[in-house]
Amino acid sequence: MSATRYRRFLKLCEEWPRDETKKGRDLGTFLRQRVASAFREGENTQIADPEKCDQMYESLARISSNAYRQRFPRVRDSSFTGVTVEECRVLLSGSMQQSMDEEKKGLWKTIMERFSSKSPEDVPEKPHEK
Repeated sequence: MSATRYRRFLKLCEEWPRDETKKGRDLGTFLRQRVASAFREGENTQIADPEKCDQMYESLARISSNAYRQRFPRVRDSSFTGVTVEECRVLLSGSMQQSMDEEKKGLWKTIMERFSSKSPEDVPEKPHEK
């Protein structure tokens, strides 16, 4: 029976899309890693809680097949903020995150330069008090 579960999870992993813009944050990649760690012995893996395993599979399969999107259709393709799906993708992409991190580093360096009149090498070391 665990061989069937293993094959079902493998098929789900094949169908689950990968988002290359989300390096290290992609749900598809995370799912593949979790399946690999849960089924270390492949089809011979013994499942501790088969019911929980089946329930997890069914939940992931519903998400993968867009069951909830079809069941609860949206009136508009935007959120309460008015941001469209494509704008959300751009905001959540790794390139946007990377550019924001670079800006933060630049700001931090600027602040450090402004508040330190001398570099750490120029400041004499204080003797330790006992």
